[in-house]
Amino acid sequence: SDWMELEQQRGISITSTVLQFPYREKVLNLLDTPGHRDFSEDTYRVLAATDAAIMVLDGSKGIESQTRKLFEVCRDREIPIVTFINKWDRPGRDPLELLDEIEEQLILEPVPMNWPVGEADRFRGLIDRTNGDFVRYTRTARGADEAPEEIVDPARAEEEEGDLWLEAQEGIELLDVMDRSFDRKRFEAGELSPVFFGSALTNFGVRMILDAMVDLVPSPSPRIDREGDPRALDAPFSGIVFKVQANMDKAHRDRVAFLRVCSGQFDRGMVVTHEPTGKPFATKYAHSVSGQDRETVEQAFPGDVVGLVNANDFRVGDSVYVDDKVQWPLVPSFAPAHFRIARTLDTSKAKQFRSGIGQLDEEGVVQVLREPDIGDQAPILAAVGPLQFEVVQHRLENEFGAPVELVPCAWSTARITDQESAEALRGMSGVTVAARSDGELLALFESPYWLQRLEMDQPELTLTKLIAEGS
Repeated sequence: SDWMELEQQRGISITSTVLQFPYREKVLNLLDTPGHRDFSEDTYRVLAATDAAIMVLDGSKGIESQTRKLFEVCRDREIPIVTFINKWDRPGRDPLELLDEIEEQLILEPVPMNWPVGEADRFRGLIDRTNGDFVRYTRTARGADEAPEEIVDPARAEEEEGDLWLEAQEGIELLDVMDRSFDRKRFEAGELSPVFFGSALTNFGVRMILDAMVDLVPSPSPRIDREGDPRALDAPFSGIVFKVQANMDKAHRDRVAFLRVCSGQFDRGMVVTHEPTGKPFATKYAHSVSGQDRETVEQAFPGDVVGLVNANDFRVGDSVYVDDKVQWPLVPSFAPAHFRIARTLDTSKAKQFRSGIGQLDEEGVVQVLREPDIGDQAPILAAVGPLQFEVVQHRLENEFGAPVELVPCAWSTARITDQESAEALRGMSGVTVAARSDGELLALFESPYWLQRLEMDQPELTLTKLIAEGS
């Protein structure tokens, strides 16, 4: 699903991708998000559109710092979590140890739905705890095809797999003694997570995850609006924009706003109201998008994702509706920890520079801040991780023809402030106040210790933390 040139060059996911496909007479909308911690803000925005999340853990690393932050976001939003322990065909940790870590660090009861027989180069397959079937693992080259599966009778598996089978059975017996069984109500309440083992690279174990999406994950339900009221699924059409992406089609240089249908029925060509501006928007160019591929979509229903082409006023977090007005909850930004000042290297490209910075800001590639006396000439770029700056530089140069210099800054911590506090802060050393495009004022501090002292000495100042602060 990685379609951007830089993603293919670096071998990592940089931006979230929408994948829609039929499975077992259902339609699954899978939002594939970056795994690298530097791009976790993109993952957070996508959570505004989901009914459940798949938490992918590396079998050798377990829970990482960014996993904890995103888990807390899921908990705050009451999003059910399915856990996939990946890379089981490589050297890793003991499965029981990983389960203990999930329970202790996330206060979440893990319930294995399958159990591995062997690990790394001794990985033989998975036992389905729901029916006792042994699904034998066949090592294949990495690819897009479904992994071959052989269902083996338990008696035959015991004979052929020997000690590895007996070890796996001991693990399952221990789980049975601990009464680790699936409970739908506790899953939907965020107290319990079904756990699956497998190898995404070879697609082994992925079918069981897809089955869980159909059998365990709740279907779309009425969502709560900004006023705290539920909007019925059969209410007039409404949706929330959770992603904006430019230049997916280099030939046309277009811009796509991705929205999740929250209520009602979407019909291509219908005129919707863009809530922030109150303007009508005709949905003539509506697509279902899978990676970089597009198909015209005629209808969509709650839970579906629709890409609206050239919805130029649409921003992440915007609500759209027909008839009955609705405002969906806003999508807050992550706390930036890295900062650069952007300057164009070619003054004749100043227009392209401003256009590119504005577009990347709208997409949420970085947060763009502006100081009152400097404005667009040298905007401050704020990011969760330093790799985001590489994306900015690459896209400005390759998509907008605007070569840039990104100058490192001393700031390390940001706080949301108000106009009154900003006036007081602007006279202090070690702090800069800049405005974000959504109108918020951010105070940028060179030293977290100076910030702590200021909070103690002048508690009357407004200095509000952002989401997921820290590394």
